[in-house]
Amino acid sequence: MKKGSHKRHLLKAVSWRIIGTIDTVVISWIVSGEIGIGIKIGLIEVLTKIIIYYLHERVWYTYILFKKENSRLRHILKAISWRFIGSIDTAVIAWLSTGSFSFGLTIGSVEMLSKTILYYFHERIWYKSKFGFIHSNSTLPEFKSTHQ
Repeated sequence: MKKGSHKRHLLKAVSWRIIGTIDTVVISWIVSGEIGIGIKIGLIEVLTKIIIYYLHERVWYTYILFKKENSRLRHILKAISWRFIGSIDTAVIAWLSTGSFSFGLTIGSVEMLSKTILYYFHERIWYKSKFGFIHSNSTLPEFKSTHQ
C-alpha cells in the first residue's frame, strides 16, 4: 500500500504554485494591459495559494473520494474543486489589488478554464510519479550473518 509523504505534497504544492503564478501573471497582464498588476497579483497569490493548495491536497488525500486509485474521474473532480477555490481566491485578490470588481471577476473567470486544464495535466504527471511515496508493506532486506 502506498502512503504519500508530506514532502511529496509540499513539493507538489510548490510545483503547482509556479505554474499557477505564471498563468495568473500572464492572464492579469493581458486583461489589464499592465505587467505590474499581473506581477502584484501573482506575488500575493504565492502566499495565499500555497497554503490553500496544501490544505486541499491533504483533504483529498485523507478523505479518499472515489477510492479507485487511478481514477481519471477523481482527478477531474479534484481539479474542479481546486479551481473553484482557487478562482475565488484570485478574483478577491485581483479585486482588492485593483479596486475593480469586474477586473477580479474577469481574471477569475478566465482562470477557471486555463487552470483547470493545467491542473488536470499537473495531477496526471504527479500521479505517475513515485516521488515521496512510503510503501507500508515493504520489508527490510535480509542480512546474512558473517559470523559462523
